Formats: sequence, structure tokens, C-alpha cells
Amino acid sequence: MTTDAPTGAAQHPSDRIDTSVAHPARRYNYWLGGKDNFQADRDSGDAMAAAFPTIRTAALENRRFLQRAVAHLAREAGIRQFLDIGTGIPTANNTHEVAQAIAPDARVVYVDNDPIVLAHARALLTSSTEGATAYIDADLREPEKILHHPDLRRTLDLGQPVALMLVAILHFVPDSDDPYAVVRRLLAELPPGSYLAASHATYDLLPPPVAEEARAANRSGTPPGMINLRGRDGFAGFFDGLDLVPPGVVSVAEWRAETEPQPRPAADEVSMYGAVGRKP
Repeated sequence: MTTDAPTGAAQHPSDRIDTSVAHPARRYNYWLGGKDNFQADRDSGDAMAAAFPTIRTAALENRRFLQRAVAHLAREAGIRQFLDIGTGIPTANNTHEVAQAIAPDARVVYVDNDPIVLAHARALLTSSTEGATAYIDADLREPEKILHHPDLRRTLDLGQPVALMLVAILHFVPDSDDPYAVVRRLLAELPPGSYLAASHATYDLLPPPVAEEARAANRSGTPPGMINLRGRDGFAGFFDGLDLVPPGVVSVAEWRAETEPQPRPAADEVSMYGAVGRKP
């Protein structure tokens, strides 16, 4: 959760960087082969890879799902506005790049709570001339701060459809923080014709001993930054009241992946669901 500066003191984003604690965005950057990570992120990433050896494949496939979902929304659904929460450290083919390659006037607001992401985003996530991008320093669990942020209001018209992108972020929100209520609040602010695109790690496809260990961690409350795995029904619950876009809830490696290199990774190599739903 984003920490406010003490009253009367200006806090620079770099003051919030704690290199001794793993952060999901930096750990994900490590799995993708990036250099914007610290030893704590690498140690945490390696520990998770020891339990789930194909986790780098999962990270790559999740990224490809994001790109396909954005392309579908921009090209097939005609969406021109995107709210991407849990941006992560910018890499190739970010949301605005995919969307604006199809629709140069697309407008994107990025949200993340890692100050390293903030620095990279402001430097690298530059819009086309016709479109616009903005970056908000906030936590998914602060929907009011996100929805009422002046930069969001300047960039997006909430009277027109918006694609809410929650890709590989919901599994960092434990049940105690009620992620379903957070998603409902965000969607409530968006008009009919808006979309939710999300992906989520699952224990459904893990080897039984690993799956049980994950369930036990969920029951006991996972440490901050660790993954709260959910089953298919738990993930599908985020789409309650929405019309799922075919093929519905599937492995991120299989969602509209006809143009991807074949054969596709097996579902148990990725162990992550993805889906896109439309608000009626």
C-alpha cells in the first residue's frame, strides 16, 4: 500500500524504495529477463521458481495475454480508453503501444505503487501525438484515489467505455482486503460497454503437494508481495455480472492465441487463468 509522507514533509518516490524487500513488479521484471531488480527480488523469484520451475514461462505467457487482450479490445471491441492497474516496469509492447498501433488516438492511464515503476513509466510510457498517457502512483486497494485522481479525469472520459486491465495483480490482494469489492467499485464507475481484462495465478493446475502448500499459505495469510492463488471459480467471481468474451476463462496461453507460436505451453506450465468480460 502506498505510504504517505509525514505531514509537512515532501517525500520523493525514491525514498520509498526498500531494496531489502522483494516487490512483485521487480520480481516479475527478473523473470522476464530485465535488469531493474535487486537481490531480494532475485532471491524471492528463485525461491518461487524452485517450487514452480516454469514460472518464467508463466510470466512470458501472461505478458502475451495482455498484448492480445489489448489488441482485441482496440481492434474488435473499438475501445479507445484503458485503465491499466499494476503496470509493472515497462518492457516491450506496453498497453499504450499495442493500443495506439491500432488506434493512434487511444488514451491510457497506468497505475502502480512501486517508485521504480514510477520513474520508468514517466520516462518511457510516452504517447502518440493523437492519444495520451498518464501515470498514477497508487495501490489497487485505493480505488477512490485512482478513480478521482485529477490525472485520470484529465486523460479518460468516464462517460465513454473503458477497458480495466487487471493483469497479474489480483493474486497479490488477499481475501482480507476484499479484492472482489475493489473490482466492483472500479467497474461501477465505468459505463456500459466497458471491459474487464484480468489474469490470475491458480492452484488448480499445480502438482497436489504444491497446490496444498499454496492453499495453506492462503489460509494463514501470505506475506505482503506473495501470491494468493485462487481456483477457477474464485477467479471467475471477478467477472460476476459481466458477459465473458469467448473463449471465457481459460489458460492465458490459450486465450485467443491462434496466431502465437505453436504448440502452446501446457496449462500446467503456466498455471494462470485469463479472461475478458464486457459490462452490459
